[in-house]
Amino acid sequence: MKNVLVTGASGYVGSVLVQLLLEQGCKVTAIDRFYFGDRLPQHERLSKLKLDCRILTADVFTDIDVVIDLVALSNDPSGELFQNITFDINHKARANTAKLAKQQGVKQYILPSSCSIYGYQEAQVDETSKTNALTTYAIANERAEADVLTLADSSFCVTVLRQATLFGFSPRMRFDLAVNGMALGVFKNGYLPLMRDGTQKRPMLHVKDTSELMCLLLDTPTELINGEIFNVGGNEQNYQLYELADSVCKVAENIFKTKVSIKWYGDPDQRSYEVNFNKIQRVLGWQPKYNISFGVEEILTKLASGELEDTPDTITLDWYKSLIKWHQIVKQTELNGNILHLDRD
Repeated sequence: MKNVLVTGASGYVGSVLVQLLLEQGCKVTAIDRFYFGDRLPQHERLSKLKLDCRILTADVFTDIDVVIDLVALSNDPSGELFQNITFDINHKARANTAKLAKQQGVKQYILPSSCSIYGYQEAQVDETSKTNALTTYAIANERAEADVLTLADSSFCVTVLRQATLFGFSPRMRFDLAVNGMALGVFKNGYLPLMRDGTQKRPMLHVKDTSELMCLLLDTPTELINGEIFNVGGNEQNYQLYELADSVCKVAENIFKTKVSIKWYGDPDQRSYEVNFNKIQRVLGWQPKYNISFGVEEILTKLASGELEDTPDTITLDWYKSLIKWHQIVKQTELNGNILHLDRD
């Protein structure tokens, strides 16, 4: 039984991944600040630690076999508003986690990164292509990759996963991701919101696919993955955004039996890249199982049944802003740790 430590364990990917690791028979140590609540199950093989990955100590890694380092401020808007924090968490904290893990005898370290580090590219890119990180989030990922890969050796297996843009249902749901936001817009408003100008290219990946891949890596021979970077996704799931929107509309129209229109918004997005995923298929024999239709149908079905709602914490940046605002209000109003109650002792 492998002992796996997951940072950012209660997040969008982590809350899916942890469940799969438990089903696979692993013992899991889940580290998170739980900004978005505890989205993890209760399980005898699951230990939850409320810790900040910027100040982890070596003892956390005692008896750990594998680290999956998901912790991050997880999108471009958050990264631009909190630039210093993004570099501290997404780059420096993850580099330090890898270093501490190696010092403590951990055998395997997995860094989930992002295809966003390719930025704007006219030609199709693969793992050997020059990167073009355009945002704080992408630059921090690029720096983290560089630092952790230098630690790889015969006793410490390091693998970098450059994930496509994620979509699909998660216990820690996010509606600030392209496909998920499109599905929500259709459900709430009857039209699909689409960022101009729609020609930008982006690869897509279901959150369950990337989680299943991480589970697969636990039992993959190290000679196949040590010191390696893999683009994670499928060649057939590279889309121009207007093509993606059309796919979402067709699923929604089939479910709700009504025509869905597109409503444009925002300035043109300069991030555009088509990614080649041949390496991961060739080396690991892996390819994604879940397509856009599956992901959109699961989201719309859960919204329609009431199982899923667009609560405030489903928009990452808005939730961070709310937490900061509430924290300031509490600091200004609390007395001896109380708001309305009075401590008379």
